[in-house]
Amino acid sequence: MKNIVDYVEETLEPLAQRPFGPVDSLVLSQFSYIHLEEFVQGPAGVSTPVSLKELLRAECFDSLFYRVRAPQENRRLLFALAASPRFRDIGAVCAVNDLNPDLQKQFSAVTFLLGDDTAYLAFRGTDATLVGWKEDFNMAFLSPVPSQEAAVSYVETVARRTVGRLRLGGHSKGGNLAVYAAMMCSGAVQERIDAVYSHDGPGFQENILQSSAFAAIQGRVQKTLPKSSLIGMLLEHQENYTVVESSRIGIMQHDPFSWMVSEGEFQNAGHLSGGARYRSRALNDWLAALDRSQRERFVDTLFAVLEAGGVESFAEPGSSWQKRMPAMLAAARQIDPETRRYVLQTVRALAAISLKELPHKTGRRQQL
Repeated sequence: MKNIVDYVEETLEPLAQRPFGPVDSLVLSQFSYIHLEEFVQGPAGVSTPVSLKELLRAECFDSLFYRVRAPQENRRLLFALAASPRFRDIGAVCAVNDLNPDLQKQFSAVTFLLGDDTAYLAFRGTDATLVGWKEDFNMAFLSPVPSQEAAVSYVETVARRTVGRLRLGGHSKGGNLAVYAAMMCSGAVQERIDAVYSHDGPGFQENILQSSAFAAIQGRVQKTLPKSSLIGMLLEHQENYTVVESSRIGIMQHDPFSWMVSEGEFQNAGHLSGGARYRSRALNDWLAALDRSQRERFVDTLFAVLEAGGVESFAEPGSSWQKRMPAMLAAARQIDPETRRYVLQTVRALAAISLKELPHKTGRRQQL
């Protein structure tokens, strides 16, 4: 069963011979989780591109992979990209990483110059911080959230500093940010956008989906979901989507390294699993029945339960989650039964995501 790393290792044709596609988008979306902002200048600086092969330096690894999920898979991806004739000369520019607990904001993006007068703007998905996940859930009642506003500003800035066509994309929340930024950027910039990729990104509230802004870019959105998607089916149904086979089960299919690739394309699963459809319908129907203030109370209650357990990051060992669970269950007993059901269901899902995706750490920096 081959995945995106195998694709990078085996796909040798340059972009001029094999056009950019959804698998390439997921590769660069996943790569944006690595801390490129440590070595690539931000939008305010002089944008001297840093090629992907230049990042393959041992002295960079501690900073590149600090608190990054799946460090071994990401390290293998870096080695593959640096060796690949398709990817190694791609230049990274305009890297930004903004974590602001006061604003409940976690925003990160980087632009890849593809060498064919096009640029791919990659928006990082949610990191391991409680702030990042809180902002994700705020999308259930608040629009725009701070990262969505930052994504629009980022696209406008990069568009001024580049020429040629643009592609936008991201995994998880990054996919939502890519679609939102494409919707809300200026008309002149929007005309330059060829495609928008959302890889298991959550949806939008109904008023956004019915807007003329969404209609203007809907035909350019390419959404991919794993067979048991939960994150990508949150909120309202929107873009048409392709369902991808995964080597994992349940919510762990959110992991891009589990998405299966065959002959340079995602392995099409045909349709979502029955369980994914049921979970999506149940959660979305429940959320739809709540007004804005009730949605806000649900999100605040969920994170109050997490904080009662002392959770500060989702990059915690499994033993820590086991120790924290009694305090979270005790806090949840004070909630009405229906809300408690969805709160605990969500806590279990978040814990499951964290257990596999842990960074391996020794001291402040992880050892790879």
